[in-house]
Amino acid sequence: MTTKERPMDGANMFETPATYRAMRSEYALLAAGSGYLLWRKRAQVRWPVAAFLFLYNDTIGYVPGAIAYRRNPDRKISKAYYAAYNLMHSAITGVAVAAAWTKLVRPEWALLGIPLHIGFDRGIFGNFLKPFSVPFEPEPHPLWESVRADLQKPWEGVSAQGTRASMNGEVSTTREAVEQGAG
Repeated sequence: MTTKERPMDGANMFETPATYRAMRSEYALLAAGSGYLLWRKRAQVRWPVAAFLFLYNDTIGYVPGAIAYRRNPDRKISKAYYAAYNLMHSAITGVAVAAAWTKLVRPEWALLGIPLHIGFDRGIFGNFLKPFSVPFEPEPHPLWESVRADLQKPWEGVSAQGTRASMNGEVSTTREAVEQGAG
């Protein structure tokens, strides 16, 4: 199978506004489900523990980077802040924290604070993991702004006569650009 015949789309690692909203909807459902279970089991929830498990990842992974970002006039901060954010907001880390808590402390309903936080961040606020190529705080990337409208249109295929402007103003055929990117 050639790279042009992929059964899945690993060649276009970006989200359109529609797919982004769909992902956010899934995480909002995670938040709603976690919140519902916490509410239903509220008499059995140790609320200080639930609050801790809801807030630990922002305390370690977001707040320090947000402070550094706001204090730096050019808004450039160390990649370590991005890495800390991504590590602390990873579902893998959340599962590891929940597993460790279950083994070392006990299984309990307060653990739902972990998926509740991730569901809120991604579903309600739209905050996903942070790539190094964007500002630490949400701010539109100029490249995204230039292609956003085009990504809302249905794909109509690649025309051999089609052209696209590159970032430095040069023009190349769309087919050449796609073949170079898939190569």
